[in-house]
Amino acid sequence: MADAVELAAAGRTVRLSSPGKVFFPERGFTKLDLAEYYLAVGPGILRALRNRPTTLERYPDGAGGESFFQKRAPKNMPDWIPTAHITFPSGRSADEMCPTEVAAVLWAAQYGTLTFHPWPVRRDDVDRPDELRIDLDPQPGTDYADAVRAAHELREVLHEYGDLRGFPKTSGGRGLHVFVPIEPRWTFTQVRRAAIAAGRELERRMPDQVTTAWWKEQRGEKIFVDYNQTARDRTIASAYSVRPRPHAPVSAPLTWDEVGEAVPRDFDLATMPARFAELGDVHADMDDHACSLEALLELASRDEHDHGLGDLPYPPEYPKMPGEPKRVQPSRARKDSGPATA
Repeated sequence: MADAVELAAAGRTVRLSSPGKVFFPERGFTKLDLAEYYLAVGPGILRALRNRPTTLERYPDGAGGESFFQKRAPKNMPDWIPTAHITFPSGRSADEMCPTEVAAVLWAAQYGTLTFHPWPVRRDDVDRPDELRIDLDPQPGTDYADAVRAAHELREVLHEYGDLRGFPKTSGGRGLHVFVPIEPRWTFTQVRRAAIAAGRELERRMPDQVTTAWWKEQRGEKIFVDYNQTARDRTIASAYSVRPRPHAPVSAPLTWDEVGEAVPRDFDLATMPARFAELGDVHADMDDHACSLEALLELASRDEHDHGLGDLPYPPEYPKMPGEPKRVQPSRARKDSGPATA
């Protein structure tokens, strides 16, 4: 194969070097296959990334090689790709790329980007999310089928608290993500509080199957509602992103009728283009359904007032947050407290 090829996307030309480089040895998929995949699903992944600060998960030597997350916009990024200035929990800041056209996705693929991790904000307001993202994460002893059951009950919770509309997708692994478009009126802290309220309500309805326990030692064989994926600078792989696993799976948007019918291995770099050609982006109208978080935030207030259920721990790299409980795993806290006295 040639040392380089040029790909056209909506009037722009993107140069792809080493197009025959194998990125997924198990399936034989090359760098060119990756770029052509993103061309095939271009309107879908652009819908997921458009105007969002985006972290790049890069594998320059393919899925089996070394990888890194690139948060800061690369110095060699073309000037036609806009950026947004975002602030991390540490107080540091950076300019991140904000794709506005498919050619930006191809440019990132040229540099080994497999997975795109967009923030839940737009570049015109980087402090107020316009998506509530709920990550249903199967713990050891559970599987995708357990996540499916939790997702269907979560759909009912969302409907009952504010008539929220969730859009489900596979994670590309064993889990499910449910994205809820919201009005950009609330801070990251408030959106995270709403996610905790939804998770706790789901846990009340499915106490033997679902948990919001942050510490792994407390979760058991349940589906973990990872509420911290809504915290500032925590991102989830976008719809249509390729995941760095040997069979080249992708994060697939689903209709609710498909949740439980389809399985994650149905969707990969080879099969998704045909699905997209037939169905288009099944989440294309997502942005038309922005809802209010008021009902979930009212639920959070009742949980705190009536049941003493306040905040939950943040990730370890975060500074101590106001109202956060002690950030020490329970077994260590018991050990540090010493033996009980009579």
